[in-house]
Amino acid sequence: MTVTWEELGWQRVAAGVGRCRLPGWDCTVGLVVGDGSALLIDAGSSLTEGALLRGQAERLTGHRVTHLALTHPHFDHVLGAAAFSGAEVFGAVGIDTVFDGRQAREELRGDALRNGLDASLAEEAVAALVPPRHRVSGEWTLDLGGGRQVLLANVGPGHTAHDLAVLVPGAPGSPEVVFCGDLVEESGEPQAGPDAVPSHWPAALDRLLDLGGEDARYVPGHGAVVDAAFVGAQRDALAARFGVS
Repeated sequence: MTVTWEELGWQRVAAGVGRCRLPGWDCTVGLVVGDGSALLIDAGSSLTEGALLRGQAERLTGHRVTHLALTHPHFDHVLGAAAFSGAEVFGAVGIDTVFDGRQAREELRGDALRNGLDASLAEEAVAALVPPRHRVSGEWTLDLGGGRQVLLANVGPGHTAHDLAVLVPGAPGSPEVVFCGDLVEESGEPQAGPDAVPSHWPAALDRLLDLGGEDARYVPGHGAVVDAAFVGAQRDALAARFGVS
């Protein structure tokens, strides 16, 4: 039975491109539909949430999720990744350092617990994590078939040391879409934790604006879809906040 984006709580952003805002931490997950393929952008905060997203994506597209792009290695964006068995997983180069090693995994689990994730869900998800197979150092073009190509761009560091953006070029009559991860936030102030690189964050937003241009739709990691003017204003506010140009 065919369902619409709206029936499953997703927002259609452009032709074949949508996103949903997950409960709890208002984290955004994106979906890009190809020909017999589908790219999911971020994976949710637990295996349970990842499995829910996988099921919804399969209902919307009629086939499995073939590609998964992780915008950055924070728990609310990556802990559902192991629910996508068989998908080709992408992250910014260096992201594997957050997935590998006992200390790194403990820090990821601790962050999830401090933010309120159930301990059993955190333990299960961290134990199942494997580093992304594909690490993007510059730009990587994915061909999803049917004339749909998507650009993965390593635009960081900024919010973290490993920020990945996803550009979906516009189809005829449809705007370009840029999935920003937490480099851009709309529902609150951008969060600069201990793994942020504030001195490079404004430059990362300049790169986002170069990718999408003035007419693109920009999808933040948290909050409503915004335009280039919003991203530019947030760029200037971050530059002033951190004393960089």
